[in-house]
Amino acid sequence: MWALCLATLFITGCDSNSPTPEPTTTYNKIAEGQTESNVFKVKVYSTESELTTGYNPLHVAVYDAAGKRVEEAGISFMPLMDMMTMKHATPFENPASEKVAEGYFSGAVVFTMPSGEMGAWSLTVSVTANGQTDTVTLPITVQEPATSRLKSFVSATDGTRYYVAYLQPQQPKIGVNDLEVAVYKMNTMMDFPAATDLTMELDPEMPSMGHGSPNNQNPTHTSNGHYKGKVNFTMTGLWYLNLTLNDASGQAGQLYFEVNF
Repeated sequence: MWALCLATLFITGCDSNSPTPEPTTTYNKIAEGQTESNVFKVKVYSTESELTTGYNPLHVAVYDAAGKRVEEAGISFMPLMDMMTMKHATPFENPASEKVAEGYFSGAVVFTMPSGEMGAWSLTVSVTANGQTDTVTLPITVQEPATSRLKSFVSATDGTRYYVAYLQPQQPKIGVNDLEVAVYKMNTMMDFPAATDLTMELDPEMPSMGHGSPNNQNPTHTSNGHYKGKVNFTMTGLWYLNLTLNDASGQAGQLYFEVNF
């Protein structure tokens, strides 16, 4: 019996009640606070060290008045930029599930500008759980990244302003990489719905060498304004990911993201 247990210890373990391995993802706390009626405590995390202009996945932990982790809740975001003389929102994605994954409710916010002299960001988080709804508004700081990860353009076909956020690849490599961008349109200063009906053409370019690459795949819409494709990097260095965006009426705009590795 003991020989069998020792032989299988590193495969299955002898104790069926062994604790579940801890998550390996590192979460950095961005902000925290009590909701207005002190019903919940909310903590907001990022896997990055800071929030930046562009697409930011956010992970929310919620605790009840007794300090117990809330594992089932409806969570919604409302990011707001206060520029003193005016206020505006920004694109965001509420957590899709009302159940936690590894202890967190995960969504995203696409910040369209950094914090600073022009204005200040806040994030209002609404929580509905245990038959109660309460909100908290948290001040947050957004930095401008060294390499732009958000582009905007005004459509040549109908004058709509679009925001395009770069998501992948985060760790580019030589060969075929997953490519992902998210696109949103500005209906009003407070309404930025996902753009789901565009088509895209991808044309990678290495400007210092004067060539592109073969075997790329144009990004196509998957869900919630996210477009996924493939980009092939044939060597290291600075690349331009040239994207042409088209709507039903024709070419709406062109832009590029820099990738340097």
